[in-house]
Amino acid sequence: MTSEMITVGKILSGTIFRTFVMKMKCHMKPLRNFSAFAILFIFYSCASSPFGSKVKEPFQGNAYESNNRFWRGTGKGESIKDNIARSKADLEAKSVLAGQVNTTMKQVADQYLGQTENENAADVADKFQSLVRQVMNTDIADLRKIGEKKFLNDKTKEYTVFMAYEIKKNAMLRFMKKQAKVDKTIDERQREVIEKIIDEEIAKADQEDAEGKD
Repeated sequence: MTSEMITVGKILSGTIFRTFVMKMKCHMKPLRNFSAFAILFIFYSCASSPFGSKVKEPFQGNAYESNNRFWRGTGKGESIKDNIARSKADLEAKSVLAGQVNTTMKQVADQYLGQTENENAADVADKFQSLVRQVMNTDIADLRKIGEKKFLNDKTKEYTVFMAYEIKKNAMLRFMKKQAKVDKTIDERQREVIEKIIDEEIAKADQEDAEGKD
């Protein structure tokens, strides 16, 4: 191969390479623009929401949720009067806690009565709900307030109160058993089943409490 042919080949190779690079640059430019647009779009989507900004309210997280040892409930109340806002938060927190108890006891009762094929399962479940209401309507020393925060909106002059309660499961169950003994709407057959279910749950709760497990 002559030197002239080698030179021509180098020139052609260089020209082809430069052309290729220029074409790639042309293709990469819109790609970069698209990437930048995509990043901006994602950032904007994360930064904004059709529902507004997310607000973290007090008493959120595991420490304020029911677990193996405690039933817990949180509430929120709003009013132009702080005492009314506080009462609303107090009532809601206790209602949420009672709902947690009702849900658990209904599941336990349904499971137990299903295994024993008890034909009066619905009646017993209703009695549990009644017991929970009765207990929650009395002053329980073991019902402990674990948090309360009050805020005032300077523009609306409205108070917002957040409240959180908890009670140990074994304590609540013992109150329910005590109430079942004096509840005249519960017959002996129902009382026997209710006490058996509660005793089994107390044993579980006592074990969890002794081991300090959540």
